[in-house]
Amino acid sequence: MRVMCAGHVNWDVTLRVDRLPAPDDEARVRERTEPGGGAADVAAALAGLGGEARLFGSVGDDGAGSAVRAELRRAGVETRLRTVADAATARKYLLVDDDGEVAVLGTGGADEALSAADVPAAAFDDADALHLTGQDPETAAVLAATAADRGLAVSFDPGRRLADRDYGDVVDHVDLLFATERETAATATPAWTVTTRGDRGATLNCPEGRFDPPGYDFDGPPVDVAGAGDAFAAGFLAVRIADGDPERALSVANACGALAAGERGPRPDLSRERVERVVS
Repeated sequence: MRVMCAGHVNWDVTLRVDRLPAPDDEARVRERTEPGGGAADVAAALAGLGGEARLFGSVGDDGAGSAVRAELRRAGVETRLRTVADAATARKYLLVDDDGEVAVLGTGGADEALSAADVPAAAFDDADALHLTGQDPETAAVLAATAADRGLAVSFDPGRRLADRDYGDVVDHVDLLFATERETAATATPAWTVTTRGDRGATLNCPEGRFDPPGYDFDGPPVDVAGAGDAFAAGFLAVRIADGDPERALSVANACGALAAGERGPRPDLSRERVERVVS
């Protein structure tokens, strides 16, 4: 199983706070830094699950960009990252409260410098699927169309910025969409649509029917839901591409999302053995 992933590659600064502050409010901060970005997180999770992940994105020519590359290679990801001269690697500031809820602040930088021209045609030749995350809509649309024309499965997770951008041309070439309830209501839905509902699990609508199992209930509140959606997507793709069983794909995805929510940071340990223990 080889999956091409294309989208954001970031450096995350996680600010753990006692509560998410309201306007004119103040919260105490405990800070940590680590690599992040939706496409990078999915690629790392796929590699952990035993797949081959090839990542396309862009970083700056700075220390954060070098650290991101090194960490992804250690995770087993084949990196095809464009380095943008005189630009900083994009940073995301994640505010995570004691209940694991997240608010995100983003900076500009090199994260959307990737263009369709940076992805060679040969990269599609030995791939089984293309997974896109929120990024420049024009780039995403060209990549989706190219993959669809070559017979690859195309999945898309638009993320939190769906309301700000027009991804209609992307969805036209997508056969699997990952979205929250709010995001699903805001866009057209392809034949396979997974609607995530946090700790309430997820719903899959597909040609085989509707699947709506509950999520996995761990003791205590979530620790950090940042990256849980990316872990969920990776688990679903790993099973769907390998054997196509929609119900099992959803069960594995729910397990991956639950494991991610139960750990700090966006890159949980998603070995097959650990995930299977949750599923069983």
